[in-house]
Amino acid sequence: MRKSILGLVFLTAAASAADGVAQYTGVITDTMCAAKHAMGITPDSKCVRDCVKTDPKKWKYALLVGNEMYVLSDQQTPEKFAAQKVKVTGLLFEKTKILRADKIEAVR
Repeated sequence: MRKSILGLVFLTAAASAADGVAQYTGVITDTMCAAKHAMGITPDSKCVRDCVKTDPKKWKYALLVGNEMYVLSDQQTPEKFAAQKVKVTGLLFEKTKILRADKIEAVR
């Protein structure tokens, strides 16, 4: 009985998380520069990559959607999309502004 209750609680939590999955369109950036890229490094894609590589514990790949910036849970895939417009499918954790990136694809 106890296992079935725990299983039901887990399934309910998983279903709730799945309900929050959405698509977000924005530009891959880094938490140091955001939209500005004022470091004097060009092009912007090199600036994004260099900023994250400078201190990966401090600076992260993020998705800039309008004025909102969301840190991406996946820190490997965004490197190839640096400074590009993308569509990210995932779950946004509002309190922490972390976006669980299930899928990242370029937008043309």
